[in-house]
Formats: sequence, C-alpha cells, structure tokens
Amino acid sequence: MENYNRKHVGKKLIRVLMFTLVISAMSVLMFNFVLPEISKEFKLTTAQVSWVTSSYALIYGIGTVIYGKLADRFRLKNLLTIGLLFFAFGSLIGLASQAFWVVLVARCLQSAGAAAIPATAMLIPLRYFPPDQRGSAMSTVFVGLAIGSALGPIISALIVSVAHWRWLFCIPLFSLLTVPFYRQYLKNEDEEQSGKFDWVGGCLLAMVIAFLLLGVTNGSWLFPIFGLLALVLFIVRIRSVSEPFVQPRIFINKNYTLRILIAFLISGIGFSLQFLSPLLLAHVQQLQPSLIGFAMVPAAVASAVLGRVGGKLADLRGNTYLFYVASVLLLTCFILLSTFTGISPIFIAIFIILGNVGQTFIMIALSNSVSITLHKDQQGVGMGLLSMVNFIAGGMASGVYGKVVDLGSNFHWNPVNVFPKGTIYSNIYLVLAALHIGILLFYYFKFGRSKRKDI
Repeated sequence: MENYNRKHVGKKLIRVLMFTLVISAMSVLMFNFVLPEISKEFKLTTAQVSWVTSSYALIYGIGTVIYGKLADRFRLKNLLTIGLLFFAFGSLIGLASQAFWVVLVARCLQSAGAAAIPATAMLIPLRYFPPDQRGSAMSTVFVGLAIGSALGPIISALIVSVAHWRWLFCIPLFSLLTVPFYRQYLKNEDEEQSGKFDWVGGCLLAMVIAFLLLGVTNGSWLFPIFGLLALVLFIVRIRSVSEPFVQPRIFINKNYTLRILIAFLISGIGFSLQFLSPLLLAHVQQLQPSLIGFAMVPAAVASAVLGRVGGKLADLRGNTYLFYVASVLLLTCFILLSTFTGISPIFIAIFIILGNVGQTFIMIALSNSVSITLHKDQQGVGMGLLSMVNFIAGGMASGVYGKVVDLGSNFHWNPVNVFPKGTIYSNIYLVLAALHIGILLFYYFKFGRSKRKDI
C-alpha cells in the first residue's frame, strides 16, 4: 500500500515537474534572442552583453551540483521552495531594472534559484519510482526540456514584438504556481540528516567549474591553469576531511565513472545540434534569424512527443537497447548532415529531428543507468555531477565548434558530399559521426554484452 501511494504521489509530482522544467528551459533560452537589443539600449559591446547569458550558465552549472549535494542532507521540498523563490525574486528585479548591472544581478539570482530544478528533476524519478519504471519517469525530464526549448524562441519573439524585452523576466514568475504542489506532495520525505556541510569543498569545485568555463569562453590559458590548481586543492580536500563535499569512493565506482565520462562525450557531441545547426542554416542556407528559430522548432517538438516513448523503451527493453536505438538516430543525422550540407533547409530540419530525438533517447538511457549505480546516500551529488558534466561539455563544445568554424576548411573529408558550400560543417559532422562510432564500440565492449536490463 505504501509503495502504491508513493507511486501515485510520484505521478502527480512528475506532472508538476514537467511544467517547472518547461519554464526553466524557456528562461535559459529566451534572452539569447534579445542580446542585440540589450546591447543597443545600454551601449555595450557584444562581449559585455554576452554576460547576460554566460553568467546565468556559469552559476547554473555550479548551483546544480551544490543543490544535488544539499539534497542528500536536507529536505528536497525546502531546497526547491528556496530555489523557486530566488528564481522569482530575480525575475522581479529584472522587470524593474534600469541599468545593465541590475540586469546581471537579476540573471544571477534567477540562475541561483533555477539550479534547484535539475537536481529535483533527477531525484524525483529515483525516489518515487521503482527501477523498472524510472525510464518513463526520467523521460519526463527531457520532454519538459524539449517543450521549453521549442516554446522559448516562439514566446521570446511574441513578447518582444509587442512589448519591451524586460517582460521576458515575467515568465519565470509562473513557477511560483508549483510551490504549493511541491510542498504538499513532497511532505512525506525522510527527516533531514545531521552533519556538517563541506562549504570549502563546494567552493573549490565551483572555482574549478568557473575557471574552466571562463577559459573556454575567453580563449585564455590562464583560467584553465587556475582551474587545475583548484582541482588539485579540491582533491586534497575531499581526501582529507571526514565529511567531504563529494565522497571519493563515488569515483572508485567504475560503472558510475565510466558512464559519467560517456555522458560528457555524448553531451559535447550532441551540443553540435543546438550550436552548429543554426550557423549552418544561416551561413549555407542563408536563412533569416526568425526562420532559423522556426526551423529548429520541429526537432524540439519531436523530442517532446517521442521522449516518453524512449522512457518506455528503457523500461521494457533496457537502457542498453535504448542507447543503441539512439546511436543509430544520431549517426544517421550526422552522416546526412555531412553528406547533404547544402540541401534545402526543409531537409536540414528533418535531419535535425533525427538527431534531437536520438540525443533525448541517449540521455534518458545514460541518466537512468547512472542512477542505478549510485548508493542512496550518493544519489543527490551523483546526479548533480551528471548534470554538471553535461553542462560543462556543452560549454566546452561550443567554444571548440566556434573556433573550428572560424578556421574553415578547403578540403572535403566526406567523399560523397557533392555540395561545394559548407565544407567545414560537413567535415565537423563527419568527425562527430566517427567519434560516436568509437563511443558506441566502447559502450558495447564495456556494458553492451551484458543481458541485464538495468545496465
């Protein structure tokens, strides 16, 4: 009876969580489309105004793992309530902002609160669903993100067409509607655990992330050096205190560590669909920005619609089966994009649908399999690290892709590509296909030959 009630509550939480994720994903994306207007209003350079998004992303990545660690010790409903209140408070400040520094403060407060959402999204399926149903529950996370990604550009364009860009800050206020539901449905959690929280270790890890991402975005070697020093101090810290921010034994777990590594590589490869595809449509197909947004929407919608299918496949056939299906979709997408780079934008949009659905499926499979490797007292920080790794991979990949595109190429590496334009994009997608084949082979020899469904 207790398991039935917990599952019933879990289903209600999943619906509320999906709405929260939609709002969160929209908030991340919407300001990307109004940076030129912000730059013009405050008379700023592109590099200066880019901090509207980069500061949000930086704090979001750091906050995700911190909330994950806190969730191992404190009640999830209290952490989530505080996070959503910060999310809304930052939005109110942004609505009233009249100076650029106030806009930055607002975005920082928003991200400090919104970082609680991915931690919640990873933990609710673990705590409220049995292992054989977590695939379907986990898929809800990616469905919500896909819906938010699809709605973000559309809502942003609609708001800016009839009102000032500051009104984009009003969207996160809708997340407050979910607080009463979380307070009600999460009321039967375990009691808070006693003990110390390793703030020094948390700050050192935050420094590692910050310096790493700053090095990628600024192209300076000084930041990565500082990041390595912070990493050394972080390792010394977690090995020398009784209650470290991250227990070193979590990395002794090879199943967890290898899957985290695979997730890092997969996230970096998959980020090409969000970063390179708009550039391809702009540089090769010569589409206007508004049309590029609409060209990306079908892929996001397809991921939202088919995400639940991926979750059910994971539950019925296992995570490895879903990993293989996703890999076929991704490889097909990359090969088609590499071969038909200069084809009609309609076909490019279709190719991206295959890639987006494949990326959604593969992240469901990895998230579900990673969760199974973790002990109960490591689930919060373990899943938080997974989210952080995905974020760092995307940030590093964007820097690498941008520099490679700037370098360009005069040689076709794909012998069957007959389109003279977009050579560099064709080459990049071909390399990504080859990298994914390598990951697929590694996964098969390490995990795939086992017949267990929970791998």
